[in-house]
Amino acid sequence: MNTPYHLASKTAIVGVGSTRFEKRPERSGTSFLADAFVQALADSGLRRQDIDGLIVQIGSPGGQDVDRVAEMLGIEARFCGQPWAHGMWTGSLLTEAAMAVHCGLANCVLVGRGASHTAPHGMAGTFGGAGDFEAMREGGGLTGEMPHWGMTSPGAGAAMAMQRYFSRYGGGSRELGAVAVALRKHAGLNPMAALRKPFTIDDYLASRFITEPLRLLDYCQVSDGGACVIVTSTERARDLRKTPVLIAGVQGLSLGREEFVFSVPGLGVQQQSTYTHKPREHDLLAMRMAGIKTGDVDAFYTYDAFTPLVPFALERYGFVPTGEGLAWLQGGRIEPGGELPVNTHGGLHSEGHSSAWGAFVEMTRQLRGECGERQVKDAKVAFWGPNFGNAVVLTRG
Repeated sequence: MNTPYHLASKTAIVGVGSTRFEKRPERSGTSFLADAFVQALADSGLRRQDIDGLIVQIGSPGGQDVDRVAEMLGIEARFCGQPWAHGMWTGSLLTEAAMAVHCGLANCVLVGRGASHTAPHGMAGTFGGAGDFEAMREGGGLTGEMPHWGMTSPGAGAAMAMQRYFSRYGGGSRELGAVAVALRKHAGLNPMAALRKPFTIDDYLASRFITEPLRLLDYCQVSDGGACVIVTSTERARDLRKTPVLIAGVQGLSLGREEFVFSVPGLGVQQQSTYTHKPREHDLLAMRMAGIKTGDVDAFYTYDAFTPLVPFALERYGFVPTGEGLAWLQGGRIEPGGELPVNTHGGLHSEGHSSAWGAFVEMTRQLRGECGERQVKDAKVAFWGPNFGNAVVLTRG
């Protein structure tokens, strides 16, 4: 009988590309994706005609469609997909690409995103306003934006969950600020990052509240750009230009009445019950599949649209016990050279908002040893683990 473990290390990332994420409202998301695609092809050594699968996250309201992207990039695809752009889907889309290759639905799949957030039709001008596309969804919004309850900011859910965390486990703004400081230190070593200027914990505490307890420096960037990866079989990958990065373990996105997109189970504002989260078997599937434990991970990557998501993610997968994540990451543990560097590229927080595709580009380059000043020494295992559950383990081939 087939099991998920049959997918372990059978596919690999062989090419990556990324633009700088910055405010460029005059450009389209597709044009950014095209730039990233050209880079990824060159990185892999593949030809355009080798790409026969395409998965594109729709860039924004009024953004690109996968059929138009295929035409514009000159791709003849026999396998396609197009989900919504929230970063909660990013790891699942990489998993979908791996499954498509392993099942023979495609030989080489391009997967990624081109974003035009700051364009006149983009997300920056719609959240909470008359054109808020989330308000038109039947349930009021997928990611915690609940206009009919007055929650028109994605940060509201993360702020409420963090406040519950403080109340239950202790800590406060000074401890949370360590996350923002660490992410900016990583970005300072990344020449592609949008924001590289370091700041101190006192600078953080002086920044204004947006949704208390979250301050301006707890929020990620709203930016434009593109990033993508190319996935093929491990067998084929070994004949290509660079050392393959194996997709060693994966697991799906968790949804249901006990889940909330901006917290771990047990802290969410929509949940049916309040309890102490402990990692369940399906939270650990990717590590089991890859044959690793938390101590084997050299660098941790997560969706960091808001800083509370970092300790939440560390707790979700058992890297630290529930309620101890914020205390554990103090003292530089997640900073460059720390015990477990987190988002070595600066993440959405400081590199730019790529719906987290920038993380997979960075993970690939780290495992190849291509990151220069910010390189994690002897990196062999990189873990993608957002607080909403869809983890991916990448290993050096």
